[in-house]
Amino acid sequence: MKLKRLLFPLLTLLLVLLLIPRAQAEEVATSAKACIIIDEASGRVLLSHNAETPLPMASTTKVMTALLAIERGNLGDPVTCSRNAFGVPGTSIYLSQGETLSLREMLYGLMLASGNDAAVAIAEHIGGTAEEFCRMMTARAAELGCQNTVFLTPHGLPCDGHYTTAHDLALISRQAMTQPLFREIVSTRRATIPWEGRPYSRVLSSKNKLLATYEGATGIKTGYTRKAGRCLVFGAERNGMRIIGVVLNCPDWFDEAARLMDRAFQRYESVTMLNAGESLRTLPVAHSGGASVHAVLAADLRGVVMQGAIPSIEIDLGSEELDAPVIRGTPLGVARLISGGEVIAEVPLVADADVPRDDFPAHWRRIWENWLMVENAPVTNGV
Repeated sequence: MKLKRLLFPLLTLLLVLLLIPRAQAEEVATSAKACIIIDEASGRVLLSHNAETPLPMASTTKVMTALLAIERGNLGDPVTCSRNAFGVPGTSIYLSQGETLSLREMLYGLMLASGNDAAVAIAEHIGGTAEEFCRMMTARAAELGCQNTVFLTPHGLPCDGHYTTAHDLALISRQAMTQPLFREIVSTRRATIPWEGRPYSRVLSSKNKLLATYEGATGIKTGYTRKAGRCLVFGAERNGMRIIGVVLNCPDWFDEAARLMDRAFQRYESVTMLNAGESLRTLPVAHSGGASVHAVLAADLRGVVMQGAIPSIEIDLGSEELDAPVIRGTPLGVARLISGGEVIAEVPLVADADVPRDDFPAHWRRIWENWLMVENAPVTNGV
């Protein structure tokens, strides 16, 4: 019973924080067949066009390949290039059959040089076969809320039935960017990894030009096939606001990505209305001898709003009076950030302290427990 009471507040907090606030996204004109810009912190969609249309995504597939490898693998483990991985068409880090690199090194080859051979080697290492790994990729995408994504390859070379949407790819990328190693790799412009059998190392250079040309760029992945066109997942941070964007089948991918990010930063700003731990209500606790608890924010109440907008705060409590005992961290309600009549953020309100029950049976129980402690205390002889 005690374990359940401790777990319930934690599970409730996790559930609320994972929910993506629903707010009206701005429809934008774009040269891309589909595009989206989201707030990285909340997942809120800021700008979009055809964001729910299934399309091929070329090597941006590798965002999920890398995410799953980081989540499931041991970064120091050796990964060997099999016969299947050797000589995969398209972009490559030129692995030799039987060549071994660490999983970390393979991930750099995957994301910076877009190595298709590295993608297959990683897939076989994690999933046993590339086919099983792709099933794992699709299942993980569904867990992240992706409704129109199917992975049939770990690299994104043309394959009928292999597709995603701009929105789904943004959700996958948002999760990937929570991984420190992923974030480190995709923000790297140049790196070196070993080259077995040669006296020099492989030099890997990112294909993402935005890292050099766009202020605050954070990554993350390019992709191109004739079928998918130019595809790009990108991100940037300015003034405390982090965004992630996707363009699919976009002829001027880098320029269009920069234009969309400029528009998002010009129209929106990140605001923190209240900080974690701040009290929004004081609630009396019955059967506690007159005690009370504060309903405090479990996290910062922050959100992205239109420039100049002043959001309001709505407090929703389950009850105006509690009944002892109360456990610190118990969910008491939620605080919502409202802008333009829409919820843009929601944070749990939790109890800031434990409050024991204070009635006649509780008094006698404490007396009894104290007596037992005295009776069972070790006897120390005086000198």
